[in-house]
Amino acid sequence: MNRKITIVLGVALIVAGIFGAKKIAGSKKEFTKVSEKSISTIFTEKVKNGSQAIHIIESGRLTAKTKAELYAEVQGVMQATSKEFKAGVRYSKGQVLINIRSNESYAKLQAQKSTLQNLITSILPDLRLDYPDAYKKWNDYVVNFDLDKTIAPLPETTTDKEKYFITGKNIYTTYYNTKNLEIIQSKYQIRAPFNGVLTETLVNPGTVIRTGQKLGEFIDPAVYELEIAISHSMVSALAPGQNVKITAPGVTDKTWTGKVARINGKVDATTQTVLIFIDVKGENLKEGLYLEAHIEGQKLDNVYEVDRKLLIEGSKLYTVVDHKLVLVPITIMHKTQSTVIVSGLADNTEIASKIIPGAYEGMEVKISSENKQ
Repeated sequence: MNRKITIVLGVALIVAGIFGAKKIAGSKKEFTKVSEKSISTIFTEKVKNGSQAIHIIESGRLTAKTKAELYAEVQGVMQATSKEFKAGVRYSKGQVLINIRSNESYAKLQAQKSTLQNLITSILPDLRLDYPDAYKKWNDYVVNFDLDKTIAPLPETTTDKEKYFITGKNIYTTYYNTKNLEIIQSKYQIRAPFNGVLTETLVNPGTVIRTGQKLGEFIDPAVYELEIAISHSMVSALAPGQNVKITAPGVTDKTWTGKVARINGKVDATTQTVLIFIDVKGENLKEGLYLEAHIEGQKLDNVYEVDRKLLIEGSKLYTVVDHKLVLVPITIMHKTQSTVIVSGLADNTEIASKIIPGAYEGMEVKISSENKQ
């Protein structure tokens, strides 16, 4: 009995297995994997080399050609003058810019002048007796001596004896000590070294000024200097004295004519550029203003102009050969704000004229029917 039951169960399991297998097999769907190769469509242009006149546009900041930074060489309290010490105030050459109170220094100077005068006066009797030929000039010096004026140079000695006598009386030492005090006294007044205008002021009347302190800045607004940097390969297109057109960025109705003043003899090792200094005169010019210099450079032959955005690694371009991208090196001859002028491309070379997303060398591409001609 048990055997019959076992046989029946075995048969039932086999039938159930066959039935389940068929059902599972019938429920499978066949999927066909379609593999399609994606090919990018790109825009290209054919190279046509030619000649191009280089037009250099470089910007720089204006600075006054003649400028004086004002520093104190003595200490004291600043006093008011006939004009305000404020930015924008103009002064003529020789006018007092800053006056520092100098009572103590002035008193020392006057005492030293009096000492010199007394010394020379004391030797006049000896000169009359021993050096009669020298007496008149030394006597005249004392007569014309004015404590309120700058001391005059001492009379010249005509003989060695006279010179030794004057030296022995300590007159030369006293004279130079007096001159030194005069020089110090002159530093309490700072005068305008040329016609100009204050552009920076850091002190006011009543301020205690310290030795070495910066007081302000004074410039001559008649002539400014524009500093620009150009490629060392273009320096040969410029020479001192050459006229240069100057414009303000974004402004078309204002132009100035500058003149190349100096060309630096050193090439910047990092940028491979040379500094050019251009003198600029005219109305509406202010220090710190950014201007552009337009320079007509040399003519380049067998070159082609492309968009700067197309450069790969700074000095390569994608070309198309047999519908595949090929990266080729080029030589950059000149750069503008948006393009580069290059050499090293053969005529009729097909280059990518627009940026290709995900591009790589050997990538298969299709050329657009709307190509640039």
